[in-house]
Amino acid sequence: MKKTKALALLSGGLDSTLALKLVLDQGVDVEAVNFVTPFCLCKKGECGASEVAKKFNIPIKIINVGKEYLNVVRKPKYGYGKNMNPCVDCRIFMFKKAKKYAKRTGASFIVTGEVLGERPMSQHMGAMRIIEEESGLKGKILRPLSAKLLPETVIEQEQLVNRERLLDIKGRSRKRQIELAREFNIKNYPCPSGGCLLTYKEFARKLRDLFDHKKKVSLKDVHLLKVGRHFRFEKNKIIVGRNEAENKVLLNSKAENDYYFEVPDCGSPITVLQGPKTRKPIEKAAALTAYYSDKKGGKVLVRFGKTNLNNSIVVPTPSREEVEKLRIT
Repeated sequence: MKKTKALALLSGGLDSTLALKLVLDQGVDVEAVNFVTPFCLCKKGECGASEVAKKFNIPIKIINVGKEYLNVVRKPKYGYGKNMNPCVDCRIFMFKKAKKYAKRTGASFIVTGEVLGERPMSQHMGAMRIIEEESGLKGKILRPLSAKLLPETVIEQEQLVNRERLLDIKGRSRKRQIELAREFNIKNYPCPSGGCLLTYKEFARKLRDLFDHKKKVSLKDVHLLKVGRHFRFEKNKIIVGRNEAENKVLLNSKAENDYYFEVPDCGSPITVLQGPKTRKPIEKAAALTAYYSDKKGGKVLVRFGKTNLNNSIVVPTPSREEVEKLRIT
């Protein structure tokens, strides 16, 4: 076997961890890379990938793809999955980034934890072929967990790894991966399943609404989708906090010209009104604030303003049906 270097795409989940272990066990020199998108569900942003790299004593590069990735999500060449997940385009994007980084570090090939048939959109034979061709990595991507079910790669042909020591896992069952985790003493692996907000129906609706109503979307806009209840009234977006922590985020994140609303002298959400500040949107934002406050029923005094709550309006508490009509769905 020739001594070589590989670059592993390490999400921090079980599959990518096992793929890394299988390649390390063949004596390959491995460096890991982790891509952080605005849609990661993990609080730390890199889903425990750094801990995995530390466990195996390998270097890791964390790359925040940020705004650049929004263009992929907004207009994917190969479309979406069930919600707003552009899985094929996402993989192409990540592999192109990995290819550039591998060139800088001297890695000969890319390692990934993909399993044939595990993800319906991006992990079937046809999609894998498209991803390799579009990213310019044909024959240079090693998928150790399913390698024996896939065409032989250049990596195996050149004996950089031993194909016989790779696996033939397929499908959505994780039984074999869990057995391997026990065998390799891999514990407390984070993100054992999907860790992407784009696969979640409610978040996808909010993101689709954002793209439909705003040409230039910022990372701040995307992060606000993770906070509060979201409503749409004509050209206006209304966000209502669900707890004290979210109220603080909304106050700290609102734009300079946005109004914020609060019901005085009781438990109240902070509500942010984006868009034109005409009478009707103000009334709707105030009504939603009243609905989610502790003052239920009747007419409610709501205070609002840009930097201070120096304006007030009295609105009737809306019905549940009225509230649901405004909710982004």
